[in-house]
Amino acid sequence: MAAKIDINNFKDLGKIILFHRKKAGLSRIDLATVSGVGKTVIYDIENGKETVRLKTLLKILDALNISMLLDSPLMERFTENDDAKR
Repeated sequence: MAAKIDINNFKDLGKIILFHRKKAGLSRIDLATVSGVGKTVIYDIENGKETVRLKTLLKILDALNISMLLDSPLMERFTENDDAKR
């Protein structure tokens, strides 16, 4: 199942990460260790901090087996475009 996150409400992403972390039985320190980030970053994201490096966020999502889907009205044309494959 997918969840759409409002660009103006970063707290939703934090709630999703918190939910998955708890269901995985991980402490913040455990998740930080597994994902290779600092424990403060986990706390910050779970509490809705909006300024997080994309690479850091992707490490956390990967550690929790959460994928991110990019969607737009132009996405089909992007995947068909040879320039996009370079």
